Amino acid sequence: MDWFALAVGVLFAMAVVNLIVGVSNDAVNFLNSSIGSRVAPRATIMIIASIGILTGVTFSSGMIEVARKGIFHPRFFVMPELLAIFLAVMITNVLLLDFFNTFGLPTSTTVSIVFELLGAAVAVSIFKISTSGQSLLHLAHYINTSKAMAIVSGILLSVVIAFFCGAVIQYLTRLLFTFDYEAKLKRYGGLWGGMALSMILYFMLVKGSKGASFLTPEMAVWIKTHTLTIIGFAFICFFIIFQLLVMLTRINILKPIVLIGTFALAMAFAANDLVNFIGVPLAGFHSFVLAHTGPDPTLTSMVALQRQVPTNTLFLLAAGAIMVATLCLSRKARTVTRTELSLGRQDEGLERFDSTPLSRVIVRMVSSAIDGSSRVFPKNLRQWSRRRMNTSGFQPPLGYDGTVPEFDLVRASVNLMLASALISWATSMKLPLSTTYVTFMVAMGTSLADKAWGLESAVYRVTGVLTVIGGWFFTAFIAFTTSLLFAFAIIYSKGIAVVLLLGLVTFIIIRNFKVHGLREEAAKDLDFLDLKRVTDASVAVHTSFEHSGRFLSIVRTDLSACFDAILKQDRKQLEQLRRQTKKLQTWSNIIVANVFKAIRLLQQENIESAGNYIDVIAALQEITESLRDMILRCHVHTSNLHSRLLTVQRKELEQLQQLVEALLDKSIAMVLKKEAYDYEKLANHYFALKNALDEFDQNQAGRIRRGVSKTRLSVLFYGINNASRKIGKQTLKLLKTFDQTFMLDEKKETVEPQGEETPPQN
Repeated sequence: MDWFALAVGVLFAMAVVNLIVGVSNDAVNFLNSSIGSRVAPRATIMIIASIGILTGVTFSSGMIEVARKGIFHPRFFVMPELLAIFLAVMITNVLLLDFFNTFGLPTSTTVSIVFELLGAAVAVSIFKISTSGQSLLHLAHYINTSKAMAIVSGILLSVVIAFFCGAVIQYLTRLLFTFDYEAKLKRYGGLWGGMALSMILYFMLVKGSKGASFLTPEMAVWIKTHTLTIIGFAFICFFIIFQLLVMLTRINILKPIVLIGTFALAMAFAANDLVNFIGVPLAGFHSFVLAHTGPDPTLTSMVALQRQVPTNTLFLLAAGAIMVATLCLSRKARTVTRTELSLGRQDEGLERFDSTPLSRVIVRMVSSAIDGSSRVFPKNLRQWSRRRMNTSGFQPPLGYDGTVPEFDLVRASVNLMLASALISWATSMKLPLSTTYVTFMVAMGTSLADKAWGLESAVYRVTGVLTVIGGWFFTAFIAFTTSLLFAFAIIYSKGIAVVLLLGLVTFIIIRNFKVHGLREEAAKDLDFLDLKRVTDASVAVHTSFEHSGRFLSIVRTDLSACFDAILKQDRKQLEQLRRQTKKLQTWSNIIVANVFKAIRLLQQENIESAGNYIDVIAALQEITESLRDMILRCHVHTSNLHSRLLTVQRKELEQLQQLVEALLDKSIAMVLKKEAYDYEKLANHYFALKNALDEFDQNQAGRIRRGVSKTRLSVLFYGINNASRKIGKQTLKLLKTFDQTFMLDEKKETVEPQGEETPPQN
């Protein structure tokens, strides 16, 4: 059996997997703007992006050279050594990209492949140096350090350029169109459309034609010679077409611009990034074919790989077909897209990332710099700029489906046109810059210029951006280190290491699939709670109370688990509950935000009822804080190995657990199951709980006087009692507001739970 042929087969199999995980991560690059602006149905966007991908792969022939000779000098290696490098690279790439996809973080497939090639090449070079008795100083002969440094420098520079260009171009564009852009579009729409599409045509056709596999050298020369003529004629044609559309129809010309931009960016992505997915397997295939032209395949020099080898167009189209299928079917692609959309959306709301000290420092520094620089410009200019950039009352026009998009079509068009221009130019220069870095930083720059990062959301958005950028550096380090270790394993252990590593890949991908499924379910819950696209006040109010019922269900579950765990001194269960308190807080924050939205949506004549909902906000926050405090107290007590509960305390807490659960069960049934509201029965539950708590507190005071209960045990017991009391009281308040909102026709006499309440008589 030809084990080297089998290795090439493994490379091509890994190429298919690599295409799937790679596209799942990079799809955000060209789908972000069209999906975020809701310019068209998702199916339409996918069709346009798919056509762009299939077109773009035919422009990537020149980029494939990077994988074969861009990072190391193949003439110093023989075929078995190159296969070891390529296998290590592909295995590492699949693991790394699938990890980022699972957690919804966009990373750079270009950075990963470059540093994986570098790490594996260094490992095999060290192996060759050690076996031949050479000095480590000879390592520089094997590695194409100048090309590697040029690629890395280009990638890092692209981050700064993309963010700066995105912020400046979006700011100037917004000054021209303002946020109320419909009227301005009639004046400048033809000019904007002609400029945008002629620019994208220039970078797609004129610059990108150098790498097209289907263009003859004569055709490429003709295009280069007639550049100005092509662009000038295109600008005039596009200008006339768009101006006529603006004048004679009601078509929003930004929509075709965004859709064409989606096509262009998908094409630029495929042309630039295809090397990241199939460049290594093709290089392995070429080395295998070349090695068998000599008398001994294991000793044949790979110097011929230094020359340019045209890539078969069928290979490119087959890869494009896999990319298209992945684009349409991958759920992880949607997860990654959701992350970027949340960081760039125009309105405030649920933030995926928390604030950090670094993000707060950055926001303060930028805010101070803006305040200081504003005094440099004349007052009239500042006032004019503020009027043009006024966002008060602005909401992006509804999308195709009648929902509020993350941002409007003006920003979407700038994102697409600018990112595709930068990427297409880099492709023409044979520089594999990161499409993820460019598109992400352009989107973040335009978000900043569009005032999407307001004071209410800036620290969270900055944390998200820093997290993503930190992940990019993590990508480089892990890619280099892991690929180096895998290459050492393969070059020393050969087939055994390959089999073990493939088993590792299979295990981790299956595990990540399960983890992603759990995260996806959690994301669906949050999406279900989010009312940012609801525009009807009645729907917002009803849904908020329904969500409150589900929230009480979670409280009931966690509260019961906390009681069970502290009674059993189950430290692991309490540790798990402690980690879940963040989810509880998130649910509470979303429902509170939804209540605020319901208040804003209320008509003027109904505004008096808004005061009722303030009690809902206070109740939700108090319930959340009380349960969180109870869980933390129990967790700290058990983690520190403090004294176990006394037998009498255990019995009292068991009774307390039953009373609290009964109150919550009845409340949940009224809200979710629409059971008839019975305040008297509900109040009886609360007063039974309150009376029991008063009794237990007195009993505990007696135990303290007798010295039976130690200090920390007493603190824990009173903490549990106090949390239970607050949860019961606030639940009753929540249900009272529910009654006043939805059952005004049934005027019941209710009693506000205060310190001296007495249970109503049956």
